[in-house]
Amino acid sequence: MNKPKGSTPITEHPFAPFIRILGKGKTSTRSLSQGEAQQAFGMILRGDVEPLQIGAFLMLLRVKEESPDELAGFVQACRAHMKPPPHELWADLDWSSYAGKKHQHPWFILSLLLLAQAGYRVFIHGSAGHTPDRLYTEHAMRQLGLPVASHWTDVGQQLDAHNLSYLSLAYFCSPLEELMQLRPLLGLRSPVNTLSRMLNPLNARASLQSIFHPAYARLHQEADRILQQPCSLVFKGDSGEVEVKPQADTRLYRLHDQQAHEILLPRSIAKRIESVVTPDVESIKALWRGSADNQYGLNATLATTAAALLVLCPDINLAAAQLQATELWQNRDTTRLS
Repeated sequence: MNKPKGSTPITEHPFAPFIRILGKGKTSTRSLSQGEAQQAFGMILRGDVEPLQIGAFLMLLRVKEESPDELAGFVQACRAHMKPPPHELWADLDWSSYAGKKHQHPWFILSLLLLAQAGYRVFIHGSAGHTPDRLYTEHAMRQLGLPVASHWTDVGQQLDAHNLSYLSLAYFCSPLEELMQLRPLLGLRSPVNTLSRMLNPLNARASLQSIFHPAYARLHQEADRILQQPCSLVFKGDSGEVEVKPQADTRLYRLHDQQAHEILLPRSIAKRIESVVTPDVESIKALWRGSADNQYGLNATLATTAAALLVLCPDINLAAAQLQATELWQNRDTTRLS
């Protein structure tokens, strides 16, 4: 953007038509087709778009709200652009973690441990730092001594050794990470925060995603259907992370073999639970080791584990998943977080 002040471009920028589609007004605006969305986001990821255009594009989408076809196209563009993993690298469960915890400790990390202990290869991807006063998964896992990778080779080794690995979005799709970090500048979350949860870089058969707003559940589910995800589960989790809130009824939106199902997970705690002052990992350690009781933390862990089992084992029902989660907890290796 080095044009002299007051000058006008001779020809229209190639990205301008996509902004025009989204911004023509109430009667003429339409959603992008899947192909248009893939083309537009591919241009952004390659650096072929001006910063001003990126801001306009993301905020127009935010106001309009993304369509399933747009989300699917964006995800396809990211998959085509990202640093590809080795063909032999695989996971059972894709766990997206982009929000950070604000109101409660990151109890879902104990669910990750239970699933890994049960033999499932769980790959976590996420981003950190885009919203202040939150504890992000990467930081929490480092503090707990859990596997955090810096490249795909690390991921493979960690999954082989521990059935668990976290890799930052910054490594495998840095342009998307840069867009994620625009939140303080734009003042709002953008579609980037939605599509990142659907990346599933290792093409895991099962995918877990959390949302901030219940209306987005169907959007995720329809986009997963377009992307032909074998099995996925979406729900409104605490602070936007994949963690069931035990003091609230939770609707689980599961997609299995292109068929949508809704499962009601009733609350297990009747009273309102106050937020913690600062999320930390010490409470996580204490509950896992059995040195302290925390009914909220235990219920959140068991419910989140059961939700994950519903997508890993789509033929079982909620009661069976809850029973299996309880058995995993009772048989956990309490020295794992020593």
